[in-house]
Amino acid sequence: MSPATHEDGTTPVRVLYIGGCGRSGSTLLDRMLGELPRFVSTGEVRFIWQRGLLENQLCGCGSPFRECPFWQSVGEEAFGGWDTLDAQDLVALDRALDRHRYIPLLVAPRLSRGFEKRLARYVEVLGRLYGAIDRVSGGACIIDSTKDPPFAFLLKRVPGLELRIVHLVRDSRGVAFSWTKNVRKPEDVKVARFMNTYHPVEMGLRWVVYNTCFHVLGRLGIPRMMTRYEEVVSSPRRELQRVVSLLGDEVGEESFGFLNGRGVELGVHHTISGNPMRFQRGTISLTVDEEWKTRLKPAHRRLVSIFTFPLLLRYGYLWPARSRQ
Repeated sequence: MSPATHEDGTTPVRVLYIGGCGRSGSTLLDRMLGELPRFVSTGEVRFIWQRGLLENQLCGCGSPFRECPFWQSVGEEAFGGWDTLDAQDLVALDRALDRHRYIPLLVAPRLSRGFEKRLARYVEVLGRLYGAIDRVSGGACIIDSTKDPPFAFLLKRVPGLELRIVHLVRDSRGVAFSWTKNVRKPEDVKVARFMNTYHPVEMGLRWVVYNTCFHVLGRLGIPRMMTRYEEVVSSPRRELQRVVSLLGDEVGEESFGFLNGRGVELGVHHTISGNPMRFQRGTISLTVDEEWKTRLKPAHRRLVSIFTFPLLLRYGYLWPARSRQ
């Protein structure tokens, strides 16, 4: 890839943001892209302060965050070491900005002088972080699978970033059912902790809000493409090629050697947070998870279908849609 050079002669830091609702296959897409040349899989970067610095959770490589050579190098490059930062302060700063209710201010920060000052401070830190990831990875495109819309609005404000969005969607009924499951967090090695669970109707409403936000980002001028989880799993090569095309480049057939029939060969990636499958290595079977069709309660299925009907129709889940953009 040959990213454009800014007028001042600097090369932009390329960030490919996977956005959408949780349990839509973002970790899988992140890792598959990370197998391509000149891409680096980093997981959910937003959580680096809490889950990395404070809790020292496991990196996708299996090492505790502070012992991971990749992230150690990033910390040294960006800040002269992670210990120079006040992690508690950064977590508080993130929480003061990275909320759905603050999206209007992320679009027009001048409406609040206090918010504008906090935003300026945070984007400076994020600029240094992503710039360091860029240099440590040798200029690879950074894949950030944070998913949350507010963080994408934040990254839009970071100078020097060339932001692209892969809007990943999954059938709302599948998402709603998945969030009723008890899934253990393998990165918490000292105690058994589980990911949050939510009522299907609540997740249906969240699904609408999250996906609508990424349509708004597209309207604001951020280059964006949409793909469906079901197609990422059933036609991975085609969908990966579409993602690469969003960056204005192509990859040769030889780059897809990690795709093997109905499986994918995944190596080690230095991911921050994400689905537990980020720790799996070797051949992973690619099968569309449609368990919801038999296990989601009929009443919940009807309610979720009603609340999410317009976007289900638009995305082609009820019958083929004219446009998936």
